[in-house]
Amino acid sequence: MKYVLLLGDGMADTPVPALGNRTPLEAANHPHMDFLAAHGDAGLAKTIPDGMPTGSDTANMACMGFDPRVYYSGRSPLEAVSMGVSLAPDDVSFRCNLVTLSDEAFPDACSMVDYSSGEITTEEARELVAALAPAFEECAREQGFTVKLHPGISYRHCFVISHAETGTHGTPPHDITGRKIAGYLPEGRYASLLLSLTALSRSILADHPVNVSRVSRGLRPANAAWFWGEGTKPALADFREKYGLRAGVVCAVDLIRGLGLCAGMETVSVPGATGAIETNFRGKGEAAIRLLRGGCDFVYIHIESPDECGHHGEPEKKVWAIESIDREVLGPILDEFRGEPLSVLLMPDHPTPIAVRTHTGDPVPFVIWRSDREGAHPASRYTEAEAAKTGEYLPEGFRLMDRFLK
Repeated sequence: MKYVLLLGDGMADTPVPALGNRTPLEAANHPHMDFLAAHGDAGLAKTIPDGMPTGSDTANMACMGFDPRVYYSGRSPLEAVSMGVSLAPDDVSFRCNLVTLSDEAFPDACSMVDYSSGEITTEEARELVAALAPAFEECAREQGFTVKLHPGISYRHCFVISHAETGTHGTPPHDITGRKIAGYLPEGRYASLLLSLTALSRSILADHPVNVSRVSRGLRPANAAWFWGEGTKPALADFREKYGLRAGVVCAVDLIRGLGLCAGMETVSVPGATGAIETNFRGKGEAAIRLLRGGCDFVYIHIESPDECGHHGEPEKKVWAIESIDREVLGPILDEFRGEPLSVLLMPDHPTPIAVRTHTGDPVPFVIWRSDREGAHPASRYTEAEAAKTGEYLPEGFRLMDRFLK
């Protein structure tokens, strides 16, 4: 039996007026997802434990079968693993977003315009990080700290403080789009350091050639560094030891790649896979097929696009992303393994409702489909409402993997 977990990040939603008071899953045409629902076991699962951050880190950890209450040590360290950043036990890492802030006075008057700087390209971002890194090190040294800024993908980067301790709170920038940042600045142990570095980034990035070029092309500039998601070196159990299966992960964001690496999974790079709204959907499906044909028993496919649509408040684009996943990823996988033993778990990690443009901890719809038997709890379609009608509910979402594989 081959196993596929297909995860549309942030795919679940609430009814959207622009879609005729339907959710994107209800509005989308996704015949392959509906086929799984009609012949599988559908229900709802709560992936984020009460009281924990409603992030893709905790949610995907649960989807991989790990209890976030046991294993979670912060978001940024998982991304650091993916970047090849080696963390010492007394290092504390942070996510560093390159964001667009408004031109008002910093920090009291300006607002968070765009948490992704218009989904800045990785090449452009690396130039900006190269300009920031030495300046950050010098500024921190003057305050008695040793730091390092590591480049990542697009707007997502990693900042490390050596010989440090936890105790700093930073707000995810995608939670405050359009809001004044004054009420969401860093608090706690390293708040003063991080605020000084954000102020420094404003001066360095304001007239950087990359931003001058972006503005001339009608694009948003990456004019500030924003720190959040602190954590320490993670330690997940090995997936193969836990489940007895050789596993792989297909993704385009450092967070998920880091989770996979920490769990001993094989990872692959997919050309054109961006971790943004526009991505190489078909390439991800083909990469998953190659892993399965190459000896993997289980593949975790993560697609960021629906989540980005939710954060940007674009319902029609979210419908398009869901349809693309169905047509370009799920369909080809089902065709490839037609007549062979195959099990598929379809789910989001968390909702990212258009109405609030950020993550929520509400339960998500799932379907477990097996090629060798009909499900006991089918649904007429793969939607939030139809999954709820089955009456199947898992209050501890991390146990869904056990149910899927065992």
